[in-house]
Amino acid sequence: MPRTKKSATPARPPVPAAKSWYLYVLRCRDDSLYCGITNDLERRVTQHNAGKAARYTRGRGPVVLLRSWLHESKSAALKAEIAFKKLSRAAKGQSLVA
Repeated sequence: MPRTKKSATPARPPVPAAKSWYLYVLRCRDDSLYCGITNDLERRVTQHNAGKAARYTRGRGPVVLLRSWLHESKSAALKAEIAFKKLSRAAKGQSLVA
């Protein structure tokens, strides 16, 4: 029987599919807004309402998800978050309705 040649390098594990990232905006009980990013939106909102997420929302719960935007990468979501946080409150309100 002929011998088969063994590979010199071990097989690489499959590359996991890229996760989608979300920019999200919450309205807190005191009517303030909170903006953040996540790759699991439902889990993150649950964490905010349980007091297990950002320090800002811990004393301001319960929170309500106002809007979320899907981004192709964490980098894109972070850039969108920075841009959103630079907006005035009036401009933020306009972007939440659009």
